[in-house]
Amino acid sequence: MSKDAQNRKTIGILAYGSLISDPRIEIETHHTEVIKDVMTPFHVEFARSSSGRGGAPTLVPLLSGGAQVVGQVFVMNLSEEEATHILYRREIGRQGQTDRLYKRPKVVTEKNVLVERLTDFAGLDVVLYTQIAATITPLTAERLADLAIASVAKADAGLDGITYLKAAKESGIVTALSPSYETEILRKTDCETLEQALAKLQSQ
Repeated sequence: MSKDAQNRKTIGILAYGSLISDPRIEIETHHTEVIKDVMTPFHVEFARSSSGRGGAPTLVPLLSGGAQVVGQVFVMNLSEEEATHILYRREIGRQGQTDRLYKRPKVVTEKNVLVERLTDFAGLDVVLYTQIAATITPLTAERLADLAIASVAKADAGLDGITYLKAAKESGIVTALSPSYETEILRKTDCETLEQALAKLQSQ
């Protein structure tokens, strides 16, 4: 092994939401391993309304509330800088557009996607993750359910809030609000499962 290889930092990308099941092409291409069942070192909740998902609630880190959730780490065969750019492009939906590079904003607003770093995490030198502001108020199960239900008519196929919640649940993600959030969707749609709720809304 060369001296450069020995000195190179090990880099990972922490997935705690849709990134788990849908990492997209650049992360798929450049990861060498997946470390599963990693608890997030911060709390997470369905606390951001995503314009790219028809206003559906998406998972973001929170300073208070939420819960630590089970995620996974993609081990990347890249430098920290390269992995940062790839994670940023994935989050803003610009995979493969290599001219889109991450630059940390001088003034942070609720619209900014930030790439943060953890050191000595999951057995790696540096692990990157995205930090985006929570925007849903009041942050209640009923509000989340309303947004998820409304998103079915607004979002592109597969990007609605019910599909997002279902995927998170299948990945083992449980937040402080997710059980009651699911219950509210089922109550409001008069269905027994998320699959039934989605099908019913899509047929309307």
